[in-house]
Amino acid sequence: MASSVIATADQERVKKPAPDPVWQVEVDRATPAEWCQMLDLFDDANIYQTWSYGAVRWGRKNLSHLVLRRNDEVVGLAQLRIVRPANLKFGMAYLRWGPICHRQGSELDAEVFLRMASALREEYVCKRRLLLQILPNAFVGTARAEMFRTAFSNFALEPPTPANLYRTFVVDLSPSLSELRKKLDPKWRNKLAGAQKNGLTVRAGSTADQYRTFCEMYRQMRNRKTFDTTVDVEEFDRIQQDLPDDQRMQILIGEQQGRPVAGVVVSAMGDSAIYLLGATSDDGLKAKGSYLLQWTAIQWLKENTIRWYDLGGIDPESNPGVYQFKKGFSGADLTQLGPLTTCENVLSSAVVKASLNMSRAIRVFQSRRAGKSAV
Repeated sequence: MASSVIATADQERVKKPAPDPVWQVEVDRATPAEWCQMLDLFDDANIYQTWSYGAVRWGRKNLSHLVLRRNDEVVGLAQLRIVRPANLKFGMAYLRWGPICHRQGSELDAEVFLRMASALREEYVCKRRLLLQILPNAFVGTARAEMFRTAFSNFALEPPTPANLYRTFVVDLSPSLSELRKKLDPKWRNKLAGAQKNGLTVRAGSTADQYRTFCEMYRQMRNRKTFDTTVDVEEFDRIQQDLPDDQRMQILIGEQQGRPVAGVVVSAMGDSAIYLLGATSDDGLKAKGSYLLQWTAIQWLKENTIRWYDLGGIDPESNPGVYQFKKGFSGADLTQLGPLTTCENVLSSAVVKASLNMSRAIRVFQSRRAGKSAV
């Protein structure tokens, strides 16, 4: 009799529902140091969501930071750029490569995505009366993209255009180095073997001096090739100086007889890395320096437990040379989920959309011009 009573009591304890989680939203309360520490907790952290990137790129006074907590644990982050003319009742909130919702060591949580979508809409659309545009850090066909689609289902998904389409190759770094090398395109692998015989040495680090060395090569390359670009290497230099040590970009410099001939800049955060910048001198081209630097970058990323390597965008039509080079990695050809937009303020919607259309037209023109002139 006693044992049956105990069993019944145990069943009741098991069936007792867990208390509902307490959700909290904090806006513009985190300090830069606190934001950096929280960002390090997430697998989907990236350079575009660092305080340093936002402050340098958009200005500190134009930033807003939202933190989502569940039972006092940080489960979501979002850094936004606020564009709002003084004393006017319209504007835009822009979230690039976010929100951050994937805690390290945890599975993707649909409830977190839903709560984050609600929090963002409540703060920036309902309270501030802004047009909210989100560029998700998610690739079409992945579980993360599907969670975004579901959680942000009341947002409009913009159709793909040359201005908002981000297509790239993503390399899965989980196989061994020998397996990754076998997967390389045969011609790419042969050029790598040739580069390893050309007497190049590689210096890797994140110091200001190393970045300045890269910038000098980049400027020389631009003068030699006379191509247009929207990339501002000096801006990335300021971002690098402002970033905390553990979030700084990794710079790899290839040297031949003591002279820098090629360089690569990579950002590695969370479980992913992004190839941001590359530069090669004439001597570096002959020595196939880019192949050795990229392979060295892959080795470094694996040593630092990075799972995914985003090769930084491709455009087969405007820049076929770069496309063929990146295709040689044999990564997955992926397209980022398009921008998600919502607004309840008619004035914000009309003014911002007109401005965005003009900006996109300019970027398309610049991109096409750069693709035609770059070699």
